[in-house]
Amino acid sequence: MKRELAYGARAVRKRATLKLVAWSVPEILPTAVYGIAVARATDSFLGGHAWQGIAWLGGLVATAGLGSAGARQVYARLGDLVEPLRDDLVRRVVGGAIRSGDDGSVARLNRQVEIVRDTFAGLVLVLRSFAVTLFGVLTGLLSLAPLVAAFVVPPFLIGFALSLAVLGMAADRVRASLAADEELAAAAGMVFGGVRDITAAGSEEYAEWLAGRPIEAQAAAERALAKVAALRTLCFAVGGWLPLLILLATGPWLVGRGVSTGTLLGGLTYVLIGLQPALNTVMNALGDSGLRYVITLGRILDTSPAADEPRPIDKLTGYQVGIRGLTFAYGPNAEPVLDKLELTIPEGDHLAVVGPSGIGKSTLAGLICGMLTPTGGRLSLGGAAPTEVTTRQLAATRVLIPQEAYVFTGTVRANLSYLLPEATDGQLDKAVDAIGATRLIDRIGGLDADIRPSELSAGEKQLLALVRAYLSPAPLVVLDEATCFLDPEAERQAEEAFAQRDGTLVVIAHRISSALRARRILVLDGNKAALGTHAALLRTSPLYRDLHGNWAPTSQNTPPGTSQGATQIQPAS
Repeated sequence: MKRELAYGARAVRKRATLKLVAWSVPEILPTAVYGIAVARATDSFLGGHAWQGIAWLGGLVATAGLGSAGARQVYARLGDLVEPLRDDLVRRVVGGAIRSGDDGSVARLNRQVEIVRDTFAGLVLVLRSFAVTLFGVLTGLLSLAPLVAAFVVPPFLIGFALSLAVLGMAADRVRASLAADEELAAAAGMVFGGVRDITAAGSEEYAEWLAGRPIEAQAAAERALAKVAALRTLCFAVGGWLPLLILLATGPWLVGRGVSTGTLLGGLTYVLIGLQPALNTVMNALGDSGLRYVITLGRILDTSPAADEPRPIDKLTGYQVGIRGLTFAYGPNAEPVLDKLELTIPEGDHLAVVGPSGIGKSTLAGLICGMLTPTGGRLSLGGAAPTEVTTRQLAATRVLIPQEAYVFTGTVRANLSYLLPEATDGQLDKAVDAIGATRLIDRIGGLDADIRPSELSAGEKQLLALVRAYLSPAPLVVLDEATCFLDPEAERQAEEAFAQRDGTLVVIAHRISSALRARRILVLDGNKAALGTHAALLRTSPLYRDLHGNWAPTSQNTPPGTSQGATQIQPAS
């Protein structure tokens, strides 16, 4: 499917490019004609043929109208080339940020993607216009007087070549500017985010130094970049003004060789109206926007993995979860959220994960499901790291329902069968009844009724998402506080339905009652964790006793297997 989508996108871009080129052709005619028209009109006026001169100028106006019609169509086709590029870059940057936690990704997403999108559009227009102008002027000059073209074209091309030679120096300075931009964005975000702490601790001077250093670095980089503009001015003088001076200096000699006054004026027109503006525009575009485009695009592609990057593993041996020395931290300098955790979740297990808020329960869920990559140790799902498993195989092995359930506009059937499109009405009814969503589905209007997510409560969205997960063919289900908006009885029915379903159930518990229904309980407590049954953990884990509090379970919620012991899991030395 991804290959088909990529092929379709390339086909769309190819068609858009061909249309852009086709609509550029009408602009060549007025560019090629205006010098000839000025020359012929001047000679006609000087020869006393006023109406003939007016006719030449009228023809120039008519061709200009044709060119403007083509230019209008060019702008209409530009979006077909630009917007797909931006969408692809956003996917790459977001994917890279999720995987790496890179602070520079904020600058890439907020500014650099827009730089690439805008400069790409500008470069397409500038280069197209330059090509049209150069082709039209060369055609017109050769048609008007090849001798004039011999004096105009060589210095123009020399100036353009010199401007290209300056790009290497400019590229290094643009890279330094972008690096300073990323450093400044990261430093400013850190300082602004900690304003209260800075004020409370009286560390304003340190914060000023922390933000001031990248500001000075960026200012120095921008000053160095500005010096390149002086070299571009010299290149423009060679390519833009030297042809004009040569033509003026050799004017008497050209007239003596049979070149008419009108032809000489036509040649000057081609230089002043055609070559000079085109060279100035393309030099500025390539030397400023063009360099920023190439370098910024390179930085985005270097730091952001492709959205459709292939994963090598397409087959798993079961769905047992093995965790060995697992460590995870959000950022290279952050304290680990999970530190050297050891755990095995066998197939068919029912595990509840409990602990204080922010202790790493949702992080563990994300690691198990391949949404995050461990910073240390190893986590395997069916014998392989989840982040190395193909998307197709991963979706067939595990399903994750987060706290904020996702429901989209569409029918109830489409929402429930999203993970099992071929689900029959019997399967849907069974899943709805097992989870306890029958009254909700009836109230909405049945399986074929339309859903408007804004009209559903958070708990109703959770019920629909739970039915969807129940129908999923994935044997491993991870509920990350997926029942927190349900009342205790609705939560009990949903969790018991998943417990009776074939496969493994991992519950990130919102209430202690979820732990009592589990076969085993994992208590996360800072740098250590405890694993066992409810009864054993009450004896061995002070944190679990605090979480349990004075809650008194009824007999129907007494967890199975309470005779099992508890295992203290300490970080490896």
